[in-house]
Amino acid sequence: MPDARDWSRDDTARLLRVPGADDDKYSRGVVGLRTGSSDYPGAAVLGVEAAWRAGAGFVRYIGEGRAADAVIARRPETVVSPRAAGARVGAWVIGSGTNAASRTSDEERELRDLLDGSVPVVVDAGALDLAPGSRAPLVLTPHRREFERLQTQLGFAGDDDRATAVARVASEIDATVLLKGAQTLIADPDGGVIRVEAGTGWLATAGTGDVLGGVLGALLAGDVDASTAEIAAAAAWLHGHAGRIAAGIGAIGGAQGHPIVALDVAEALPRAIADVIA
Repeated sequence: MPDARDWSRDDTARLLRVPGADDDKYSRGVVGLRTGSSDYPGAAVLGVEAAWRAGAGFVRYIGEGRAADAVIARRPETVVSPRAAGARVGAWVIGSGTNAASRTSDEERELRDLLDGSVPVVVDAGALDLAPGSRAPLVLTPHRREFERLQTQLGFAGDDDRATAVARVASEIDATVLLKGAQTLIADPDGGVIRVEAGTGWLATAGTGDVLGGVLGALLAGDVDASTAEIAAAAAWLHGHAGRIAAGIGAIGGAQGHPIVALDVAEALPRAIADVIA
């Protein structure tokens, strides 16, 4: 089993960039999201909300119909387009709220274009099956069941411990892999593993993974001078801290807190960031 490094608050603070007088909306980071669907428009809303709340200077949403309408209704600052071609972004988030089984050939072609581009791509849910063989810098964000399907696709038995398994998949795909859970594990292609504690079980609710994707997109687009695995760890820690704030938990090991929904976590991100950089 590879040794896992524990990620801390101080590690996260080191990677949070405070904008200065010379910054503009572009230098703060442009995030593009191709997420959500007519069946799951909320995934688009949650990811876009989180990208804005985590400090992106500009957010583009690629989509149409119910998902695009929901994004504009919630976040009118967002630039919405039906196609990704020509969009200049610092990082993409794809797959959240989509289903590979219902993907059209046009949708797959566009996703593959993003996956073979030059900017980082956060790959979740309905796009994970397209990750193997892609050329862009990738961060895969599967939950346990999605990770098991990915292992099967790669021909792995799936009987390793979590740290070994995530490191093996990261090496095989040549990507950073963030395996979500009560204890999140992030592996880089070279075998390094980082461990992040989620902080509260209240985060085990629908949509929080979509929020994490938006946070990760914002940090990647911010062009932080750090490894992709470290940026992923910072996003996971910040997401967990926002969850604790949303649940009313003052500190790790403190009060038990209360139930939350995913949008609560996104809305708590500014407070979480302020707390870390204070």
